[in-house]
Amino acid sequence: MNRIEQRFKALSQDGRKALIPYVMAGDPSLAETVPLMHALVKAGADLIELGVPFSDPMADGPVIQAAGERALAQGVSLQDVLGLLHQFRTNDTGTPVLLMGYLNPIEIMGYDTFADAAASAGVDGVLTVDLPPEESDPLLSALDRVGLDAIFLTAPTTSDLRLERIAGAARGFIYYVSLKGVTGSNAIDTDEVQDKLGKLRALTDLPLGVGFGIATPEAAAEVGAYADAVVVGSALVRRVGEFGSDPERMRHEVCELLGGMRAALDAA
Repeated sequence: MNRIEQRFKALSQDGRKALIPYVMAGDPSLAETVPLMHALVKAGADLIELGVPFSDPMADGPVIQAAGERALAQGVSLQDVLGLLHQFRTNDTGTPVLLMGYLNPIEIMGYDTFADAAASAGVDGVLTVDLPPEESDPLLSALDRVGLDAIFLTAPTTSDLRLERIAGAARGFIYYVSLKGVTGSNAIDTDEVQDKLGKLRALTDLPLGVGFGIATPEAAAEVGAYADAVVVGSALVRRVGEFGSDPERMRHEVCELLGGMRAALDAA
């Protein structure tokens, strides 16, 4: 049982929902990423989703695209991101961390080399946005070999047949994209989300997380009423971009929002 499974099991036993913040590795800088991750844990994060900067993102809205551009301008690479995980694990061996990014950097490194390096660094799961489950077997085999979870996205447009395929391939939890669009949008159709989650629950016992378009404590509590996990990204990354020149204030602003979401989820 890896850290992701352990964390969701503990949360379920306590009757609580997982709160999963997303931040971009290397934004505002490599030096500030690990302190921000530790601050997120103190503010109530149950898992952390760490973005790997990539030059041609397809799911990221303008806020996260800008964060990736800031990181790439500093030369941040996949190797650097794994180095950050090594640093994070010196003081936190319990919080699950998953990498969210795109396939190209992993392919360049090589699936087995990447899997070994990620496991050694303390990664728990990998979400590769542009890897369809139909083509995922080589990476899944490499991740399974070292005990890392492959996290898959589903969306409002995902067919029932494809939901079944994804449910069979996924590990750790399944990430449901709550709307048609990119990160940072804000028009969640709660009825549609609940309907899709109901279909997924009939196919898998894995926890179900919901993300995209969650920007306030009220929205987090609403989604937490029917999901096992709430993922928040752009609302936090926007504050990193606004206050990145003042790291202490940046952490305060980010954690104030996350803490409000934690309180709202727990109250609900």
